[in-house]
Amino acid sequence: MSIVDFVRILQVKRYSPNTIKTYESFLKLTQGYFEKEISLVSETELFDFVYHLIHKKKMAYSTQRQLISALKLYYKEVLNTNISLEHILPSRKPFKIPEVLSINEVKELMRVTSNLKHHCIIATAYSAGLRVSELLGLRLNDIDSERMILKISGGKGAKDRNLPLAEKLLILLRDYYKKYKPVGFLFEGQKGASYSATSVNAILKASAKKARINKQISSHTLRHSYATHLLENGIDIRVIQELLGHRSIKTTMIYTHIAKASLLGVTSPLDF
Repeated sequence: MSIVDFVRILQVKRYSPNTIKTYESFLKLTQGYFEKEISLVSETELFDFVYHLIHKKKMAYSTQRQLISALKLYYKEVLNTNISLEHILPSRKPFKIPEVLSINEVKELMRVTSNLKHHCIIATAYSAGLRVSELLGLRLNDIDSERMILKISGGKGAKDRNLPLAEKLLILLRDYYKKYKPVGFLFEGQKGASYSATSVNAILKASAKKARINKQISSHTLRHSYATHLLENGIDIRVIQELLGHRSIKTTMIYTHIAKASLLGVTSPLDF
């Protein structure tokens, strides 16, 4: 069985399109590296492959875990073999505090973004703390102006959730709809397809440069900023967990490391 067969199995098992695409790309990378069927690759060779990706290609921790997950699932579903790859899993994730923008920086980012579609993309992502896949998957009927709800369908882990629709965002989106007249996806690319994640990040980098924001930002920075700003304004961490669609509270707890120290009742001794 081929990688194509593997993709079909994942589709039948209802894996998310993003997961399928990611796993498929990892398997193609592996097969291309060895120039032979994955079934003919030994565990020792896989170890050398991962070592190469870490030390030569600077593969990130999360990417390494995804690669191992893709390979294990391929062996299980396609080759009917439970392969042990725990010895090439990273043992500990490095703790890095995500970059966030201040509320004023977010406002300035939107102020300098004169293109209405680009402005709405930034506003929508930030207003609801969306993952880029959720942002780009939004359709017109996901905007419920009667109930003031933004409906997220098939989020990470195939979980649907409803989010508050900001009044300011609704006003922007109405202007955007009149000008661009999208038909299916809320933010359409060429020929009615959804907008691309690459384009979203390019918009953000261009706007950040205009706004003179000297931070490395991406679409996920807006999500981090959304969660941090909610926490700083007194929203309970459990509520933030539900809004973000996190399965575990541990994932949401990272924002307690980002929020202002004043949130924890701490004052610098310089201000004593």
